[in-house]
Amino acid sequence: MCKVLKYQAYLSILKEELVPAMGCTEPIAIAYCGAILRDTLGKIPTSVDVYVSANILKNVKSVTVPNTDGMHGIDVAAAIGILAGNKEKKLEVIADVTKDDINNLKKYLNDNKITVNHSDNESVLYIEIIGRYLNDSARVIIKDAHTFISLIEKNGEILYKNDKMIETHNKTDKSILSIKEIVEFIKDVKVEDITPILDRQINYNMAISKEGLKNSYGANIGKTIIKYSEKSVLQYAKALAAAGSDARMNGCDMPVVINSGSGNQGITASVPLIAYAEANNFNKEKLYRALALSNLCTIHIKNSIGKLSAFCGVVIAAAGFSAGLAYLDGGDETEICHAIVNTLGIISGIVCDGAKSSCAAKIASAVEAGFLGYYMYKDGNQFYDGDGFIKKGVENTIKAVGTIARVGMCETDKEIISIMLDY
Repeated sequence: MCKVLKYQAYLSILKEELVPAMGCTEPIAIAYCGAILRDTLGKIPTSVDVYVSANILKNVKSVTVPNTDGMHGIDVAAAIGILAGNKEKKLEVIADVTKDDINNLKKYLNDNKITVNHSDNESVLYIEIIGRYLNDSARVIIKDAHTFISLIEKNGEILYKNDKMIETHNKTDKSILSIKEIVEFIKDVKVEDITPILDRQINYNMAISKEGLKNSYGANIGKTIIKYSEKSVLQYAKALAAAGSDARMNGCDMPVVINSGSGNQGITASVPLIAYAEANNFNKEKLYRALALSNLCTIHIKNSIGKLSAFCGVVIAAAGFSAGLAYLDGGDETEICHAIVNTLGIISGIVCDGAKSSCAAKIASAVEAGFLGYYMYKDGNQFYDGDGFIKKGVENTIKAVGTIARVGMCETDKEIISIMLDY
């Protein structure tokens, strides 16, 4: 691929992956599917069947669905999407829910049957909703990505069918990414090309993080760090990122700019970097380039793992953050690569047991590992080829992590889901 086309592709990847979402993306995807179903049926269904993959079950079970008065669950996510969702807003589908809608939600759940079923589908991200009203029925399937509509059907007639996500979902092939070429892109990119994308991430993610420190959400991890830690940039950045997740996981209706389909990854890749840059008075251009680096590194490493797995995604985002931190401190490709490898060596192995309050604590640990990963190399220390799964070269280490997550942790994922769902 020529340099001009690659430049545009890297910009496209940032635009595609750094989008706003409200609440945890898995229940929101269910709500989005529900809104499409209602519009297809043309009525509010009186009976609903929801089929979801195991990882969707895991990530919706314990997290609060925004704009539902603190309710949670797959049935709640589907119902609020059906009753009040605006499909045009995609991952902000339930942003305009009113108090009347919430009251109607409670009545709807009492008066109508919504069954939730585990679908043993080959896609780890699979949502299918079937709704019926008298003699009419509709069916909608989302799979492989949170907003990728694979099938729309009414009364047995297929209205829309598509299985080719990359070609039709405007998704750029992420296999073109590499750390070396990401660093080259960061050096060359015109700041005005990335400013609109990153300004939204700065504004949204910092706003919800500050909200998390201001008010009480979930286990209040961010507030706890502030209360019991000595004042430092590291502790503040860690607390601020955790507080964003505190709020997001526990019903706050403020949007987050996600990364690779995850708000927690979007927060981890951005908020601690923004806090560090502000504390050290780095100019906006330097911050924009560091954020673009952090986000692209996160997308690249995450792409080796897949959308959902037993491997906690904030670990990947922490490696991206560490790369951005190295860049802010004047590091070149060498420092950036070692920061990533060190961070992955420190914290890989945290399991994903679904979306819930403890995600904020995992973010705090991940951010600290990101700082440590960079500071290690800054002082001449590093992990070497053969230290556990660490391989010579950043891309080989990323490949190893991807194999661990995709292949090695498959059985772990099954056991986690079994424990969570009491199978």
